[in-house]
Amino acid sequence: MNILAFGAVKEILGDTSITVSLDNNERVGILITRLETQFPQLKQLSSFMIAVNGEYANADTIIKQGDEVAIIPPVSGG
Repeated sequence: MNILAFGAVKEILGDTSITVSLDNNERVGILITRLETQFPQLKQLSSFMIAVNGEYANADTIIKQGDEVAIIPPVSGG
């Protein structure tokens, strides 16, 4: 599965996207655990979100083959 990366996450992963092997119908929480194991610097971010098909997802959201998945870094604004 292709995972898109933005901002500081892109720098941590070393690219704008990475490919991760996931089982079909895997939960976002499992993806986060795998990513933090493979890229420990992700744990240093104050937070990051996962978006599935353009919508923010929680740990229980199921990812299916063909879904668009993105890692969104913390953002600030005013």
